[in-house]
Amino acid sequence: MLKTTLPNGLTIIYEQRKSLSVVVEIMIKTGSNHESDEERGISHFLEHILFEGTVQRPSNWAISREIEKVGGEFNAYTTNERTCFYVRVLKKHVDIALQILADIMQNSLLRTEDIEREKKVVLKEVDLVLDEPRFYQWILLQKNLFKVHPCKYPTYGDKKHIQNLNREKITCFLQKYYYPGNMVISLVGDVPGWKEKINSVFDFPSKKSKNNLPPKEGFAIENTFTKEKKTGANTYLVMGFVSVPRKHDDAYPLEVLNTFLGRGQSGKLFTEIRSKQGLAYDVGTQHVAEVSFGYFAMYATVDKNNLALVKKLMLQEIDKVKKVTNKELEEVKEALEGEFLLALEDPQKLADQLLFWEQALGAEEVHHFVKKIKKVTLKDLKRVVNKYLKNYTEVVLEGN
Repeated sequence: MLKTTLPNGLTIIYEQRKSLSVVVEIMIKTGSNHESDEERGISHFLEHILFEGTVQRPSNWAISREIEKVGGEFNAYTTNERTCFYVRVLKKHVDIALQILADIMQNSLLRTEDIEREKKVVLKEVDLVLDEPRFYQWILLQKNLFKVHPCKYPTYGDKKHIQNLNREKITCFLQKYYYPGNMVISLVGDVPGWKEKINSVFDFPSKKSKNNLPPKEGFAIENTFTKEKKTGANTYLVMGFVSVPRKHDDAYPLEVLNTFLGRGQSGKLFTEIRSKQGLAYDVGTQHVAEVSFGYFAMYATVDKNNLALVKKLMLQEIDKVKKVTNKELEEVKEALEGEFLLALEDPQKLADQLLFWEQALGAEEVHHFVKKIKKVTLKDLKRVVNKYLKNYTEVVLEGN
């Protein structure tokens, strides 16, 4: 892996890989956590509107066609912490990928008619999240789990503020955050002269600014419970615990814990709740360790009559972690190593991980992750259970 910074402040991470394809991904180190109350949803909206046309490529069709006519693919996403755009093409077409990403970063038209039309698309996307319990349960969890950290607000934002967006607000946000010093490009593939190629198209001027750090979230001092009614037969249960950001050493034993309890069809929760007792179809865990926040969660989709029993079984499995053997621990670490490294065989996932780690701790940590997982001990595992998995936030979407 090679990393360099251009004179204008743009950071480039190059991972050479002998392959037919090349992935170019650009990260803007700004997401919904950096929005003011009046801007809720603007980061996600920018993800949409930047694909709607530039001076050289005046429509979404023109942008899409240029990538797709060479068999390429492109996409974008927004999180609490970042906004990312990527293009994957055959390596002989790498210049097309670079030119298009540079074009939409620097020359988007942001036409009023496009903004008004895209508002309708984004609002329908918000409705989709709200209508789908498997998505909405996580929105509800973060809303109740965090009290002061801005990750309590959903990435998609607020409908009222989305409807009130205009060209002036969008341009102001774009100019504030979309500048070279707040961007990182990852390039995965075999691209001779990669630095010169990027420097020739991402040539917009430098600027000094920075994202403000969000307030630190304290750990819960008591259990809390929130319930919402929904239509449908299933009831959705999530139990969350505030933990630590990615840069904290405890994020590694929490990663091991996540695999131990929630791994595929052999994790402890799946085995006990679904395989043995047939109490849930969808059951597992989630560990989120982001740049400025983290949490651990257990979830299950159940019949509402079994809600109390499933919750009891979840808490029992946490307690059983204190009796884990060295043999079990080594098996879990082996599974986590395989899962992580196999995912990185996909060049787009590797490009994405390089950017995530660069923002959180440094891109080189991608290649140190397994080594740090291997160092996790039984003592570490039991310590993080005792420290972080004490007081929970429980959210329930109760079916009919």
